[in-house]
Amino acid sequence: MFDTTDSPFSPRGVDRGTLAMLSAVDISSAGKLLDLGCAYGVVGIYAAKFIGEENVVMSDIDHKSIVLSNKNAELNNVSGIKIVQSDGFRNLEDTGFTHILSNPPYHADFSIAKHFIEKGFNRLAIGGFMVMVTKRRDWYKNKLVSIFGGVMIQEIDGYFVFVAEKRSEKYAGVKK
Repeated sequence: MFDTTDSPFSPRGVDRGTLAMLSAVDISSAGKLLDLGCAYGVVGIYAAKFIGEENVVMSDIDHKSIVLSNKNAELNNVSGIKIVQSDGFRNLEDTGFTHILSNPPYHADFSIAKHFIEKGFNRLAIGGFMVMVTKRRDWYKNKLVSIFGGVMIQEIDGYFVFVAEKRSEKYAGVKK
């Protein structure tokens, strides 16, 4: 059960991109998960049901999204999720994530996605996964490969789901 009425993102219910992303990842294997750009909390709340609310962090820049996420966490009996208002990673200090999931605002310029990918890499544990869903393929593929060294891509329901694994402490493009 989710209250979406005041959400600036997908106010009529869970969007197809988020559903595509969730269908492509095994959340039950996550140790510590970040729902980056959580909107009203679908991904984080879903994850908390599998891995425990104490292992989930949700963040969004939008105050209304934070209010709705808190409300929805309570409605779904996972009020122990850590929910933080943050512009990307700017107010978020957590590290050691095994999974970072995001449905970024891909209709905007790429500066938000660039921040999510570059800073997200630094917040992942070795062996952790960055999972993103967009309707755009090439820019995301190129950026994820330049940072992670590779990316798996699935096309689901008109969306591209990207899964990149952190295998080193350094960006792939940085010489040792």
